[in-house]
Amino acid sequence: MGAKKTLVIVESPTKARTIRKFLGKEYVVESCMGHIRDLPQSAKDIPEKYKKKPWKNLGVDIENNFDPIYCIPKNKTKVVKNLKDKLKEVDELILATDEDREGESISWHLVEVLKPKVPFKRMVFHEITKKAIEEALKNFREVDTNLVKAQEARRVLDRLVGYTLSPLIWKKVAYGLSAGRVQSVAVCLVSEREHERIRFVKSDYWSVTANCLKDKVKFDARLISYDGQKIAVGKDFEAETGKLKGGKDLLHLNSEKATAIVNENTDKDFTVTNVEEKPVSRKPSPPFITSTLQQEANRKLGWSSRETMQVAQKLYERGFITYMRTDSSYLSDQAIKAARNSIASIYGKPYLPDAPRSYVKKKVKGAQEAHEAIRPAGEDFKTPDETGLSSAQYKLYDLIWKRTMASQMKNSEHKQMTVKLEVEKSVFVANGTTIEFPGFLKAYVEGADNPDQALDNREVRLPQLKKDEKVNAEKINPKEHETKPPARYTEASLVQKMEKEGIGRPSTYAAIISTVQNRGYVKKVGNALVPTFTALVVSKLLVNYFPDYVDTNFTSGMENSLDNIAQGEQDWAQYLNKIYFGEKGIKTQVENQEEKIDPELSRSITLQGLDGLDFRVGRYGAYVCKVDKQTGEEVCASVPESHFPADMTSELAEKFIDQKINGADALGKDPETDLPIYALTGRYGPYVQLGDSDGEKEKPKRVSIPANVDFDTITLDQALQLLRLPITLGDHPDTGKVIKANIGRFGPYVVHDGDFRSIPKEEAVFDIKLERALELLAMPKKRGRSSALKELGNYPDTEDKISVFNGKYGPYLKCGKTNVSIPEDIDHTKITLEKAIELLSTKVEEANSKKKKKKTKKKAAKKKTKKKAATKKKTAKKKTAKKKVAKKAKKKATKKKTKKKA
Repeated sequence: MGAKKTLVIVESPTKARTIRKFLGKEYVVESCMGHIRDLPQSAKDIPEKYKKKPWKNLGVDIENNFDPIYCIPKNKTKVVKNLKDKLKEVDELILATDEDREGESISWHLVEVLKPKVPFKRMVFHEITKKAIEEALKNFREVDTNLVKAQEARRVLDRLVGYTLSPLIWKKVAYGLSAGRVQSVAVCLVSEREHERIRFVKSDYWSVTANCLKDKVKFDARLISYDGQKIAVGKDFEAETGKLKGGKDLLHLNSEKATAIVNENTDKDFTVTNVEEKPVSRKPSPPFITSTLQQEANRKLGWSSRETMQVAQKLYERGFITYMRTDSSYLSDQAIKAARNSIASIYGKPYLPDAPRSYVKKKVKGAQEAHEAIRPAGEDFKTPDETGLSSAQYKLYDLIWKRTMASQMKNSEHKQMTVKLEVEKSVFVANGTTIEFPGFLKAYVEGADNPDQALDNREVRLPQLKKDEKVNAEKINPKEHETKPPARYTEASLVQKMEKEGIGRPSTYAAIISTVQNRGYVKKVGNALVPTFTALVVSKLLVNYFPDYVDTNFTSGMENSLDNIAQGEQDWAQYLNKIYFGEKGIKTQVENQEEKIDPELSRSITLQGLDGLDFRVGRYGAYVCKVDKQTGEEVCASVPESHFPADMTSELAEKFIDQKINGADALGKDPETDLPIYALTGRYGPYVQLGDSDGEKEKPKRVSIPANVDFDTITLDQALQLLRLPITLGDHPDTGKVIKANIGRFGPYVVHDGDFRSIPKEEAVFDIKLERALELLAMPKKRGRSSALKELGNYPDTEDKISVFNGKYGPYLKCGKTNVSIPEDIDHTKITLEKAIELLSTKVEEANSKKKKKKTKKKAAKKKTKKKAATKKKTAKKKTAKKKVAKKAKKKATKKKTKKKA
C-alpha cells in the first residue's frame, strides 16, 4: 500500500511554489488562480434555465432568498478540470486559501465545484514560513460559513446596487457609465472637493519676516501682531467669500501696510521679551494595516493603491511578510520578540523600551483580530539587504521593516523653544526645535500629504537667548501670499477619508480607486485625483434622487450590517430584502424616481461663477453650451479632456465656443496642396488640421500638438512640420522594409517592421536621419526605463535574442515577444543560456505553435479561396460554353427555317 497523498489548493502559483518548499513529497500543491466561480458577467454566461426569469440580468434570484447564480468563467474551465483530475489521485484535500472573507469564499466554492469524495480540511496561516505551515497542519478547522455568507452578501449587495442604478444612469446620462455601492460614494467625495475648489474665492495677504543674527547664529522671526492687533494669516479667511472670518480682531496686511512696518523697524534692535522651552515626546505610529500601507506607499513611493497591493501580495506569497489584507495593528509575541532582538542588535539597547508596545486597545469596526499587522515574516526579521529582493519588492519590504522596527522603539525626545521679540509696535516670534534623542526616528519618519508637515521632523536651532537681550535684524522682508483652495484628494488622502468614514473596507480600496479611474470619473494628474465633468454630473443625479446611497453614514451602516452578518448576528436574506425591496430599498427608489428625472437636465451642470454657461456630458465626452446673443440659438463646443471643472474659466469656455461659431483663423496655407492649416482644440486636446472638415466621409489630416509646443503661439512652420509626420527615413539594409519617424502618445520614436525605439529627449524627431535611426534600432529594446542586464545568446529554433531584464515585479527573461519570470530560487545574475532555454521553452513553443496554426489556417483559407475562385471560373466557363452552343443551335435552326420558307 502506497503512502497517503494529499492535495493542497492555494490561490496563486507563487504561493504554491513557496508552500511546496515546506511540505513533503506526499503533498501535491496546486493553484486555483483565485475565484473559480462568480456571478454571470454577461447574458451569455446565464444558465439556460434562468434565461426567462425577470431577474436574469442581476444573476441573483431575488424571488428566492437572494440566492446567487454562480457560473464557471471560460478561462477557469481548464483550472477546474486539472483540480478534479488531481483530486482523483489523492486521499485527502486541504484548502489553504487566505484567511480573510475572500479566501474563505474561494475554499467554499472549491468544495461546491469539486465535490470531493475524500476527506477535506481547512488550513489557515497569516505568514508563509516553515513554522507557520507546520503549526497550521496541526490546527485544521471547518470552512467558516459566516465569513462565506458575509463575502456572498457583499458580492450580492454590490451586484444589486450596481445593476439597478447603472441602467438608469445609462438612460439619463450616457451609456457605459456605472454606479456602485462604494464607488459612487468615492466619486461624490472627489466631486464635492472639486465643487469646494470652484466655490473658493482667493484672498491676498502679506507677512513680514525678520532675518535675525545672534552669536553668529542666523534665525527667522515672524511678525504676529502690530499695535496689539493679531496679524491675519491664510486660515483666518473664509474660503467661499475671501473675507476675514467674523468674531476676531485681526489686522489684514496689504502691501502698503507691510512696507510701512518694515520701514518703521529697519535698523532698530529687537528686544527679547519672553523665552519658553518645553520638552516634547513623540510616539511612533503603529505597524502597518492595509489602509496605512497604501497611504504611506503613495506618499513615499508615489505608488497607486493597486500597485502597492500587487507588490505586497508577491512579498506575502514568497514568505517575506505576513498577510497584507488586515484591519488589525496587533503584533504577536513572536513578532515583538523578533523586533526587539533586531532593535537591540542594530540600533543598540538605548533605543529599546523597557516593555513591548501594544497597539490593540482601539477596536476597529469589522477588524479581523486573528490577523496581525503587516510585518516581516518569521521568528527573525531579515533586514532589507539580507532578503536578496530588488526593485519594487525591496522598496516595499524596506518600508514595512522600518515601520515595524519603529513601532517597538522608544519615543523621540525633542526640545521646543519659542522666543518673542518686540520692536516699536511690532511683536515677532521665532520657533525652534532640537532633537534630544531620536528614538524611533532613527528607523522611520512617517510621510505626510502636506509637504509642510514634513518640515516638522527637521531641526531648527535657535541661539541661547535671555529676556531683555538685544538681537540684530539684518534684514526685514515683506512677502505677499494668497490663500489656497482645498487640496484635491490623492490616493492616500482618499483612502484615509474612506477609512475614517467607514466606507468600504481596506481590502477593497485599491479596487475602488482603480474602478473610478477606469470608468472615466477620475483622472490622475500628478498625484492628485481630479474628477471629470462626468463625475460631477453623475454625482449631482445621485445626490438629488438617491441621497442615501451616496451618504457616508448610510454606506458606513451597510458595512456594519455586513460585519454583523460575518459574525452570525444578522440574517443576510432579511437584510438584502430590506435593502432591495424595502421602503427605502434601491429597487423601490429607482421605480419611484425614474419618471421624475429629466434626461436633459440630468446630463448637465452649471458651475458657480460661470453664468450663462451650461456644461453637459454626452456620448463623446463633455461640452459647453450657451445662447448666442445675436441669433438667440444655442451653440455648443467640446471641452478637451485635459480641462477639468475647477480649472474652467469664462474666457476659456468662450474661446471654445467662439472657435465653433466663427471657425478658427487659418495659420496659413500648405504650399503643396494650397489647403488651409488650422490649430484647433478637440476632445483629446490641441491638434493641427490640414484642410476644412466639410462632413464628408474622408476626414482631413490631423496631428496632435506635442506638450512642448504652445498651442496659443504655434506657427505655420511648426504646423507644417507636424503635418509631415510620419517621416519616411529610408529602407532597412537587412530587410528592405521602410523605417519611419513619428510622434506618439509617449513621445517621438522610430519604427521598423513593428519594432519601436524611443528617440532620446535631447534629439528632435525632425532631425533624425536614417543612420541615426539604424543606430537606435540596433540598441537593445528597453522596457520602461530599464535596459537588458545581460545578453545570454540566441534561442536555437527562432534565433531570437535571449536577454535578462529587471522589471517592476522582479527579474525576467525576454525572447522575441515572449517574457517569462525568473523563479525566486534562481539567481538572475548567474543564470545560464541552457537554463533560460529550459524556462522559455514551453512559452516559446506555445507561441510558435499558435503562429504555425495561424499560418496553416491562413494558408488553408487562401487555398480554399483559390479553389473557390477556380471552381467559380470553371462553372462560369461551362456556362459560357453552354450559352455558345445554345446560341449556335438557335442560329442554325433560324437559318434552316428561313431556307425552308424560301
